[in-house]
Amino acid sequence: MRPVTPLLTVDVIIEMLDQPGRPVVLIERKYPPYGWALPGGFVDVGERLEQAAIREAREETSLDVHLVGLLGCYSDPERDERGHTVSAVYVTTASGFAKASDDAKNLAFFNPGECPDMAFDHAQIVEDYLQYRATGRAAPLRFQQ
Repeated sequence: MRPVTPLLTVDVIIEMLDQPGRPVVLIERKYPPYGWALPGGFVDVGERLEQAAIREAREETSLDVHLVGLLGCYSDPERDERGHTVSAVYVTTASGFAKASDDAKNLAFFNPGECPDMAFDHAQIVEDYLQYRATGRAAPLRFQQ
């Protein structure tokens, strides 16, 4: 019998290298839960996390991203109102023309310190990313025993 486990997702922080200040790309979600979010989605069976990150970025933003590193894994059972998900979050870079597609209704560039209210736990992820950008350190562990 297979165990019942959380769903596996990826989220992508896309730094736009050809824009002043290296803003990040956020999408406005077309489907519930609504709001602004990092591009991302579910990992397909047989797919590596890194492949899923690249695919989801392309599907939602039309950008071909370059993976820089893993910011961290986010697994709070309350992070997604639809059910328990675990997300591997990647920092990536891109250049060029971005447009909203697939699950994205809209797309915009934001200074990471000035993002709008966001869906899921993406405000925490962006806060961790700001620390990463300042120090080069991955997201802190938050587990309390």
